[in-house]
Amino acid sequence: MTPDHDHLPGAGGRTPIGELVRAHRLAAGLTQIDLAQRAGVGVRTVRDLERGRSHRPQRTTAELIAGALGLTGPARTGFLASARGQAVVGPTGRDTARLPHRPVVGAVLRDLDLPGTPMALPPAVALIGRERELTELAGLLTGDSSPPVLSLVGLAGVGKTALALAVAHAVADAHPGGVAGVLVGSGSDGNDVLAAACAVLGAARLAELAARLRGRPALLLVDAVERAPDPVAEVLHLLVTAVPTLRVVVTGRHPVGLPGELVRPVAPLEVPPADVVDPDELARWPAAALFTARLTRVRPEPPGPEELPALTALVRRLDGLPLAIELMAARGRILDLPELLDRYGDRVLDLAGPELGGRGWEAAPSGRTAEPARTAVAVTLREAVATSYRLLDDGEQAALRRLSVFANRWSVELAEELLADEVDRDPAAVVDPVPLLDRLVELGLLSVGGAGPLRFRLLDAVREYAIEQAAGRGELTAMRRRHAVVITRLVTRTTPDLVGARQPTAARRLDEATGDIGAALAHAAGDDPVTALRLAVRLTRWWRMRGRDVSGRQWLRRLLADPRTADADPVLRAWALLGVARLAAEHGAAAQELPAARAALAVLAGRADVAGELAARTVLGTLLVATGGYDEAAEQAHAVLTLATRHGRTRDMAVAQHHLTWHEIRLGDLPAARRRLAAVDRMAAQCGEPRLRLLARADLAEVARLEGRHGDAVEQGRRVVAALVGVGDPGHRRRVLGTVGLALARSGRVDEAAEVLAELRCDGRPGPSGARPGMEAGTVAGRPAGGGPVRAEEGVCALIEGTVAQQRGDRELAAEWFAVAVAAGEAGQDRRDVVEALVGLAASSGSAEVRERLAEVCRRGGIRLLPDEERLLA
Repeated sequence: MTPDHDHLPGAGGRTPIGELVRAHRLAAGLTQIDLAQRAGVGVRTVRDLERGRSHRPQRTTAELIAGALGLTGPARTGFLASARGQAVVGPTGRDTARLPHRPVVGAVLRDLDLPGTPMALPPAVALIGRERELTELAGLLTGDSSPPVLSLVGLAGVGKTALALAVAHAVADAHPGGVAGVLVGSGSDGNDVLAAACAVLGAARLAELAARLRGRPALLLVDAVERAPDPVAEVLHLLVTAVPTLRVVVTGRHPVGLPGELVRPVAPLEVPPADVVDPDELARWPAAALFTARLTRVRPEPPGPEELPALTALVRRLDGLPLAIELMAARGRILDLPELLDRYGDRVLDLAGPELGGRGWEAAPSGRTAEPARTAVAVTLREAVATSYRLLDDGEQAALRRLSVFANRWSVELAEELLADEVDRDPAAVVDPVPLLDRLVELGLLSVGGAGPLRFRLLDAVREYAIEQAAGRGELTAMRRRHAVVITRLVTRTTPDLVGARQPTAARRLDEATGDIGAALAHAAGDDPVTALRLAVRLTRWWRMRGRDVSGRQWLRRLLADPRTADADPVLRAWALLGVARLAAEHGAAAQELPAARAALAVLAGRADVAGELAARTVLGTLLVATGGYDEAAEQAHAVLTLATRHGRTRDMAVAQHHLTWHEIRLGDLPAARRRLAAVDRMAAQCGEPRLRLLARADLAEVARLEGRHGDAVEQGRRVVAALVGVGDPGHRRRVLGTVGLALARSGRVDEAAEVLAELRCDGRPGPSGARPGMEAGTVAGRPAGGGPVRAEEGVCALIEGTVAQQRGDRELAAEWFAVAVAAGEAGQDRRDVVEALVGLAASSGSAEVRERLAEVCRRGGIRLLPDEERLLA
């Protein structure tokens, strides 16, 4: 049975005409005195009508009030019919009652008795990047089990109203009872909301509405419910109870809280990755597309190529928040995009404009497209965020401030660690963060993206506001200290998996946490350098894998030199020294860090730390090879093999065998090198080390090249190059590319060698990634540039160029390139590469001096020439 509620409790005995007068007056933003003055009638007349004391006003009075309310056409006809005590006959035209920018309750009236689906909404705004949400929400409202109330919630300016309008228009045909909208004003009471809701749906009271819509689905859109949450909740409960066929879509900062309510947070638009600057690719990202569309409203020309990096940076900085994007783009009338980024990139919270705030409804004049109008409720993005922040209780606000210390995405577990300050002393103090995160998502303050554990992130504007609040309360130092501890634990848990089958997953997880790792390291270096040292030591392998050996070594050296770490655990400092030495080997600084490696070995061996001693001997051997201590390097490798075998450490045995392979090649014993590499491959498979297997196969490709089996070398090398892309080891990948390029050049496949050269020189790294003046990328046999220092990484490119020129019979050009390769090899201190380059130079130039130099290098390095090299010299 439909409840007989004509109004909310305590409303009095209002009549249909009284309800209409009140609804239209409130929609026009008028007081009773204002309406009386406009109509030229007494205030008492208006008051009596609204209170039900006058059931049927005189015709002249009704016409005067209709004129004062601005009613025209069918809306006026319906109003006058109600004044005469007739059923409301709604308008038949397309005009709408215009809502002002400052309504208490805004409403638009449409005839609900016309054929088809009457609309009481302005046209929908064209959406960008909301296609999936639009389809999903439309499906929810047209399905067999559609919710009585669908709440679109989120941060101010995220686009809730625009999406709600689009959804309402999309499902209009499924609601023949009509589609209408109500804007809630600040200070509205339940009677205001109920009167407006009934009016826009063509009824004067709730009982009449229930009768009219019996069996006819209808849709009501209620916007800005946070302005009067309790009255709205009470009214919506009455409406959906009294009118079972009515569906309600509400927009606001938080849900209404009704039984059966379905809550859908509205997220910001997707932003492009930081490296996307191609205009066609940018256009596929909604945030960039919206920015470009809004920019064209204030200036005629689209963003130029020089502006595209700034465009990407801006929409990422604005976090895809549509309102912020529109406010920023509006400033494009005066500034170009790099200037916008420079001036406002760090001040997004201060973005302001007259359009910031809640949305109302406004019908556009004839000939123009109607859009939802915005009312100036908040004047800056900071105030928009503050409004949602104030919806949290004290404990939730404190948790949000703490979570703002995360620089990038984080997981539930990380949030739990960060929020539980006492967890080290009392495990029972751990508080489940899931309800809090759900609350933050519900209010649109938290973004959830991706499928991995690290999928939560505060919107940038929210994060900056929360940090401001934390700074004002003096909480930042403690927050950042806790953050450094939490991130150190994350790295400590993750880095052991950088060795073994789970290496790609572990590396990817650290990559995702790069921003937080950097922030934690920077803060701890000043606040708690021992924690910073502990974190840096754990990062050494990841730094090496990601080509950050120079910056990583600088961090370790800085922390070791800090007087506050002098009394740290000697084992920790030894591992730090070992990290410095390991990273030094990657960029030609081996000689400087030999003492560090020896010191680390002494401490770790003295503490009977087997893992540490094995690592120290391995790193020391690598440095010795780079500095010409070949015999001692071989001794260290044999010592590692013996110690690892004694303790049954298969992986370390494989690493030792791999290092000994180089010594076999140095001595010219290629069959022995192949046997060792087969053993490495077998042991790496046993201990689940795919990366080590790849490195062994890369060396097998190099052995095949040195043996003159160039086709095998190319085939094997290309397979390894493809596999190393997924592993993320750029240094070894370039080395294998060099093997492939040299094999191609030696076998006369010049065009393919050119492709390899182009890839080496455009690899995004110093050295091979960029050709020097006179070296055109991808062009074989160009002239090498003279003068200036030669980078070590250029050696393999020069070897390929020289070999191609040699194959073509251009001995002069070949000699020039081989000379470059010799200089590069000496800079890199790789004696075997120097020997290969000297052989080519001697064969091309016929110089006796070069031959003498070659003999001296071979003597000092204990290097034996290979058969192919001897044939070239002959």
